[in-house]
Amino acid sequence: MEVRLRSSSSSHLKMLKNTVSNQSTTKDDIIIPKRIHRGPTDILRALASTVGRDYTAPHYKYHDDPYLIPSSNIGKRTFALSKESGRKAAQWIRQEHSKLFQHRHADPPIEAFYPRPVYDENSEVTEDTLKKVIGDVSVSDAITVYQLLEKKGEVVSESTKQSFLELLCYYNGDDALPEDLIEERWFRQGTRARERQRKTWKDNGVAETVFRSIEPSTSAAYCALLQGMTRHYQVDRAWQLFEEMNHKGIPLTTEAYNSLIRVTSYLREGMEQRWRLVEELLVAMAKQGLQPNVGTLNSALENVSTMGLQRQAKTYALRTLAEFRKIGVEPSLASYYFLLNTFCKERGPTSSILVDIMSHIKGRSFTIQDPKDTFFFVTAMDLCRNHLHDKDLAWSVDELLHTGNNYDLIGDSYKESIYYRNLFALLCSTEPFEVFMEFYNKMVPNIYIPEPGIMEEVLRAVDLNGAMDQFPRLWSDMVIFDHTDRENLVTDILAGMVRNQPPSEDLTTKFAKVAWDIWTKLEAQDQERYRQLRCTGPILGDVMILCLRAGDFPKASMVLRKLDKEQQKVLGVPKLAALQLFLETCIANKDVTNAIWCMQYCTDAGFPEAGQLAQLLKDGVELTDSQVTELANIVGSEVMLEKETASIAAL
Repeated sequence: MEVRLRSSSSSHLKMLKNTVSNQSTTKDDIIIPKRIHRGPTDILRALASTVGRDYTAPHYKYHDDPYLIPSSNIGKRTFALSKESGRKAAQWIRQEHSKLFQHRHADPPIEAFYPRPVYDENSEVTEDTLKKVIGDVSVSDAITVYQLLEKKGEVVSESTKQSFLELLCYYNGDDALPEDLIEERWFRQGTRARERQRKTWKDNGVAETVFRSIEPSTSAAYCALLQGMTRHYQVDRAWQLFEEMNHKGIPLTTEAYNSLIRVTSYLREGMEQRWRLVEELLVAMAKQGLQPNVGTLNSALENVSTMGLQRQAKTYALRTLAEFRKIGVEPSLASYYFLLNTFCKERGPTSSILVDIMSHIKGRSFTIQDPKDTFFFVTAMDLCRNHLHDKDLAWSVDELLHTGNNYDLIGDSYKESIYYRNLFALLCSTEPFEVFMEFYNKMVPNIYIPEPGIMEEVLRAVDLNGAMDQFPRLWSDMVIFDHTDRENLVTDILAGMVRNQPPSEDLTTKFAKVAWDIWTKLEAQDQERYRQLRCTGPILGDVMILCLRAGDFPKASMVLRKLDKEQQKVLGVPKLAALQLFLETCIANKDVTNAIWCMQYCTDAGFPEAGQLAQLLKDGVELTDSQVTELANIVGSEVMLEKETASIAAL
């Protein structure tokens, strides 16, 4: 049996070999591709690419609990930064009590979990220690270790000094924000970007000391110091350094030339002088045989974008872009951002260059090549709204933002907020209301929370389109977004509900509930709070109307009582329509007491129509002699007599 199996298997093996040999003669040889290096998160990225964004779910950084998910802009920021603050507190405890955290169970060890070593005068340090702290981008530790090595007379190699110099020049001797503090970066970058550009370079600091210690001075050392000075706007000394390099015949790198081109606006006053200097630097690059890159293009375009409302600036920009494309340099998003700044000035003529840019980059996925790449989308959407007022172009920009990984280039929380603010405002004023509300329901609140200005435009759009069923939902959003202390929003939503009288009883009841929520907030708000909702006559009058329409006369009476008792605190007076509706309700209910009370308030508030309302009351309900006398005392007997004479004459 065993022999039979062996013979059978050998025959099958021969058949398989023959089949393979026949296939190899008819098909091409199999070429095994080279191994592709994979990062530790490549599998996660591949899985994430198969799943789209869930617009119904909040960001994963928030607790999956409806009571803990923040629902306002300030709440999101507070939650994220508080969570990060807890992480920083834990790191501080680990660092301050490092002796308690020396256990090393992980294999291989995870350095991020261990306390950072503390370097002082008693520390045993070597050049390898300096290399390690430079690699960890720990600027303060690198300075300490370098100074310890200098005191001990240790020799540091020129290559290590060069790396140290580059670290100091890039960060200006200050510690960088740790990469693991993602939320702090997300919320702080926008604030830093809005800071005015000013000189922050530390003159005669550690960077310049290290530079002088490099003997002989190399081109790399000169270029590092020059780039550091231009990065931190020590422009005059950077130019002196450039002239010194030219005098000594020390060549510059492409990046060094790029940094100089970027700050030429600080070196020359007039537009012609600036551009002439840019051309001189480009010619100098060509003489050295340096190949310009996208950084060179962006530096030149950034310089042109600061030239103001000059027609020649546009010529310079287009000529520069064409020349760089000829040599194979493709623009980045920052290049297009500078073009938009050049062509679309706030007080200049309307330009459609964004249309041409979008037709060229539609459907493309970009990667970060310049720090200013993150300014393109927010600027493009701002132009769609304020410069061109083009909703179709805005949809194109939004489609590009959500292509590939382009959303990574939105920048930070500030830019993201401005981007959606402009998009919502444009769509609210241009799209059909149903289309806009569909987009609103998709994006709010997990992606974007409307600011008070956008919510005001939404309320006006609802009022204009007669979509009265949206008012209760928008009030609910205002409560969630913490907009209920905005007087203009409360006034708008009440006025909209008053103007749009619903046909159904259910919606009328909902309107009254919204109005009473506002009343409750007015009564319960803390008087010591900085921002309060002011109690005004128009607001209280609209609350009265909505309560009366829902048949809730007792609540309307409470509002009128507040108007009457606190006339010195309430700003302004309600509309006459509110008081007239209250009076008509009193007449219908035969409630003479409240009707006369209403007439008393009308007279005290100075309504000239008080006499007409008094006549309406007298004609609508049978009054006793004492009530007629009281009414005459309120509005004046001559007014009552005049109204009676007018009515007899009409008969």
